[in-house]
Amino acid sequence: MSNILKTFKRIPFVSGKLLKKVKSSNRKKVVLTWSRSSTIVPMMIGNVIAVYNGNRHIPVFVTDRMIGHKFGEFSSTRTFKNHKV
Repeated sequence: MSNILKTFKRIPFVSGKLLKKVKSSNRKKVVLTWSRSSTIVPMMIGNVIAVYNGNRHIPVFVTDRMIGHKFGEFSSTRTFKNHKV
C-alpha cells in the first residue's frame, strides 16, 4: 500500500523549456520537443506536440485521456521488421 501512496505524492516531471513553449505558442502551431520523459499535464490539451524518436519528430495531438502519461509512450523508437516465414 505504501508504494501506491509514493506514486501519488510524486511530482510529475515536465521540462521547463517545453512548458514555456506550450504557454507561448497558440494551438495551431506545432511544438517540437526532445523530452520524451516529460509528463503530459492538463494545460497541454488541444496542442500538437512533435516528439523526437531518435530519427524524426512524431506529431502527437494531446487529448484529455493522455494526462499523466509520458510523451515517450506515443512515439515509438523501434521499427518492427517482419519475421521470415
